[in-house]
Amino acid sequence: MKDFAGKIAVITGGGTGMGRELARQLVAEGCNVAMCDVSAEAMAETKRLCEVEKLPQGLRITTHIADVSIEDQLTRFRDELAEQQATDRIHLLFNNAGIGGGGSMFTNTREQWERTFNICWGGVYLGVRTFLPMLMKADEGHIVNTSSVNGFWASVGMGVSHTAYSSAKFAVKGFTEALITDLRLNAPHIKCSVVMPGHIGTSIVSNSRKIQSGTESELLSANELLSARVRLKAMGIDTAVMSDDDVQKIALDRARAFREDAPTTAAQAAKIILDGVKAERWRILVGDDAHTLDERVRKTPEQAYTQEFYQSFTEEVGWRLG
Repeated sequence: MKDFAGKIAVITGGGTGMGRELARQLVAEGCNVAMCDVSAEAMAETKRLCEVEKLPQGLRITTHIADVSIEDQLTRFRDELAEQQATDRIHLLFNNAGIGGGGSMFTNTREQWERTFNICWGGVYLGVRTFLPMLMKADEGHIVNTSSVNGFWASVGMGVSHTAYSSAKFAVKGFTEALITDLRLNAPHIKCSVVMPGHIGTSIVSNSRKIQSGTESELLSANELLSARVRLKAMGIDTAVMSDDDVQKIALDRARAFREDAPTTAAQAAKIILDGVKAERWRILVGDDAHTLDERVRKTPEQAYTQEFYQSFTEEVGWRLG
């Protein structure tokens, strides 16, 4: 697929971050876009940004509320898309939606753990299941599944548990690699790619907390404050002398820094992904940090979870996570 003009793309998690930037860049190339998200307001802003420049005649951008971990909601999204886009086929499927949280089997609840896993992995699996018949009807198609560097390295630091997100992203990577042969045998006109971003400047930290807690408030609840103190203590930070306001400020600063201080912007990430699709690359690493980490893990896999590995890597690429 060398260009996107006249094609129809589905994007999950289109309200913010890479999903928003994928929508903007696809529309700029003349591609019709149908996006889903759990936030109508966020999608409305994405649509507004897509329409800042006058759209070519007939180009369609539609928004749909859907939680990708719930199959009935994805099925409704598909049916709404067919009606509003007046089509029975799509050409591009970006399974992009994801959240963090639920990192520990010990200190997080089962509900938090499974919420993360069911969105990050289940949303990809159900997305392919739901939209594959529409891809089959197109003359060419491409499935783009967002994994992460945590799909080949299950850590964000020695003091932070990261099991739910990493498990999901490993599953996405393996599933997409297995799809290469499955598609080649049964639907050779459809290609697939697994996307593995490093640290990208998005709102995933703040969005994840809101989804996990079921609130739009920026303020941490009492339970969240307690969890934040546990997390900070595991990182070697003495929270005994900190007030709740101090902990709250650290949490807000962390979310801001993750978004604003990232080495790769969401717009840059979207361009790398779309260029990878055009080049029919099945494996798309996003960001210099992703390339560096991939090389290091492959070179010394037995050392990948040591303090020395993490420290030397973060010093090289400038990561400040946790």
